[in-house]
Amino acid sequence: METCIISSPLGFTKIVGDIDGISTITVLNSEEKITDVIPLELEDCVFQLREYFDGKRKGFNLKLNPSGTDFQRTVWDALLNIPYGKTISYLDLSKQLGDVKAIRAVASANGKNPLWIVVPCHRVIGSDGNLTGYAGGLHRKQWLLEHESPYKQQSLF
Repeated sequence: METCIISSPLGFTKIVGDIDGISTITVLNSEEKITDVIPLELEDCVFQLREYFDGKRKGFNLKLNPSGTDFQRTVWDALLNIPYGKTISYLDLSKQLGDVKAIRAVASANGKNPLWIVVPCHRVIGSDGNLTGYAGGLHRKQWLLEHESPYKQQSLF
């Protein structure tokens, strides 16, 4: 596995992956040494993340290889279908996955998403429109949503 640390508007970001794909992208709550030479396997991910933060990219085209249960992977795959600038509630995501009663399991899987920003778990909000739960901190979730839709957040439902 290759690893690199880059700087982003929301803090230092750690990217881990290899020829099989990107396995984790996490925002760090501490200051880290920025990687001088980005490993070849991670260059495209770094490039696409920089484009995203520069406002030049609305979607990602990366080979992903996250580690998780089948259920978690199902939830993460569903997150990939939430368009840039849109949001969905945890309840509606549960309904979309076919089980309204699975809302807590869906929320838990969402919170364990290992691919920050690329798998857009930040686009999932409470049914009342409030920002709820975000591993990177609600201030980052707010920033990301404003970055993607600075004038008006639009819900899918």
